[in-house]
Amino acid sequence: MKKIALILAGGAARGAYEVGVVSYILEDVSRALGREVPLDVLCGTSVGALNVAALAAFADEPRGRAQRLIDVWCSLRIGDLVKSDLRGLLTGSRALFDTSGLEKLVVDQIPFARIGENLARGLFSAITMSTTHVASGKTVVFVQRAGSGLVAWSHDPTIEPRAATLTEHHALASAAIPILFRPILIDGQYYCDGGLRQNVPLSPARRLGADGLIIVNPRHIRSIPAERPAEDEPRPGPLLLLGKALNSLLLDRLDTDLARLEGINRLLSAGVHRYGPGFIDAINDELGRPKDTPKMRPLTTLLVRASEDIGKMSVDFVRSPRFQGRLSGALARVMRRLAEAGGDSESDLLSYVLFDGEFAAELIELGRRDAGLRHEELCAFFETMWARDSRG
Repeated sequence: MKKIALILAGGAARGAYEVGVVSYILEDVSRALGREVPLDVLCGTSVGALNVAALAAFADEPRGRAQRLIDVWCSLRIGDLVKSDLRGLLTGSRALFDTSGLEKLVVDQIPFARIGENLARGLFSAITMSTTHVASGKTVVFVQRAGSGLVAWSHDPTIEPRAATLTEHHALASAAIPILFRPILIDGQYYCDGGLRQNVPLSPARRLGADGLIIVNPRHIRSIPAERPAEDEPRPGPLLLLGKALNSLLLDRLDTDLARLEGINRLLSAGVHRYGPGFIDAINDELGRPKDTPKMRPLTTLLVRASEDIGKMSVDFVRSPRFQGRLSGALARVMRRLAEAGGDSESDLLSYVLFDGEFAAELIELGRRDAGLRHEELCAFFETMWARDSRG
């Protein structure tokens, strides 16, 4: 059977965008195709890990799980989830924000025990959550899959796969953005956001045998004019710089990785064209790949990326009347200060921490709209996977 992987990137509060894309796929694309679309491998980093955990826990509700996610995201009130903790940062808590409310929400809303139950029922085949081991700086990919043990993995010494029965601790560790949120203790070791090295976890999906990858990334690629007058460049303040630093810290090698995959696809296609259908097996044999190692093979990919600048959207939202009355006190002042830090443009830092239901609804709608613009491509993606299955 051809395996389809859903890959959700990091982005903290931007994760609501991913929910919009996923809901469109599970509901509208399934409806158009007349059958439930399969998501066999679920890979997430940071907030993507929280989202895939929910998708895995409710895998027995193919379309209903999307609505569950929407309901949770749209019910968020930032004052209940995130509190400023500057005093704690100075006294050793190692984070700008106290996220105990967010941690409680994850525990209350995601029944992690059901992940193993749904794996055993064959509703999907594997789930991964990428983290960063604080002491060593290695990417540790926690893997829960049907069966036992791990498939052969990367020879990269900076990446370590680890079999696990996933809990809220793994998901929260993956989402623990350095500086903003505290690291999480797992088996006596501290872990934080997996986006430091693997913000878009393509590698785990490939290693787990996926043949097709649907990738959702809430990071918008801004178009910057090649030339503009020096006087137009605003002087960056510390909060703006912190947001930029976080964007740089949470590495996004997606375009490079996709270009590499496309290069492999072209090479394999050319080899089959020149030498016949046995070329792919022959090249794998020549490379001496062990039997338990995923073979080099063509991969079909489809990327949905945010079409609008979510940082700019966050500034507009906090400055709007809709935000008034939803939050007061010190945290409201922090949010407004973050909005001001971006001037008239974006605020990357604000968009990471704006866990607000009304703002989430905007991002969900954007995700659904962006996925809708790719409707024909999404349908063709699944039809291609099913056609390959029917050919054996």
